[in-house]
Amino acid sequence: MATGSDELGTTIDIGGVPTNYHDQGEGRVVLMLHGSGPGVTAWANWRLVIPEFAKDFRVVAPDLAGFGYSLPPNGFEYNVETWRDHIVGFLDRLEIDKFSVIGNSFGGAMALRLATTIPDRVESIVLMGSGGVDFTLTEGLDAVWGYEPSIEAMREILDIFAYDRTRVTDELARLRYEASIRPGVQEAYAAMFPAPRQRWVDALAVDNETISEITCPALIVHGREDLVVPPSNAPKLFELIPRAQLHMFGQCGHWTQIEQTERFVNLVRDFLQESAD
Repeated sequence: MATGSDELGTTIDIGGVPTNYHDQGEGRVVLMLHGSGPGVTAWANWRLVIPEFAKDFRVVAPDLAGFGYSLPPNGFEYNVETWRDHIVGFLDRLEIDKFSVIGNSFGGAMALRLATTIPDRVESIVLMGSGGVDFTLTEGLDAVWGYEPSIEAMREILDIFAYDRTRVTDELARLRYEASIRPGVQEAYAAMFPAPRQRWVDALAVDNETISEITCPALIVHGREDLVVPPSNAPKLFELIPRAQLHMFGQCGHWTQIEQTERFVNLVRDFLQESAD
């Protein structure tokens, strides 16, 4: 399980935002974008799979602006454009021109934003439990975005994420709770998705016509029992993106990379290698 020290990687300044990120492996670049759950960091989201992908690729995984250890100064405006600019600024600072991107949930919405605004730089995309299309706000996502810090509330949120409740331990809840109450973290989180929250689902969506113009290969992965982002998003994206593949995991919630780690790694690794041919 990730601890605070595990979650800290390297910090660089991106447009005034001190940005924490992990950089492992060599070769073709894979950018990993985390979701928007309370207390999330890149390492907490991707800790089980970063070492595996780093065997074949250079993996870069930042804490996005306002999350984890990448806390902007007061007055930072959280929206799709500022998050996208932060990611592009991060890639530019690391002198990364071409890359593939794996996006989880909110990170999937941002992956779609990259693929449709800087398509010449995106080699392939993996969308896991992805937002980025129109859908009706779920009770699960409303609860996630409306989190008020307590260990009990964090435990309830983690239960929403996982189909297999045995993966939601008291220790995990405690660690994520403690991450959510570090100075400045909850203040930033509360500023991102205030009620009413359907507007933030809508704001993260890319219009269907623009998605249908994506030319790079895409792998869409979703858990059938996802209570946060509706599984119906996956076939919708599959229908829209011309060079798409779709894989649904049964008995799996929003945490595909955690509940189906080995199968997820093998599936995505094969896709990334094939899409480079």
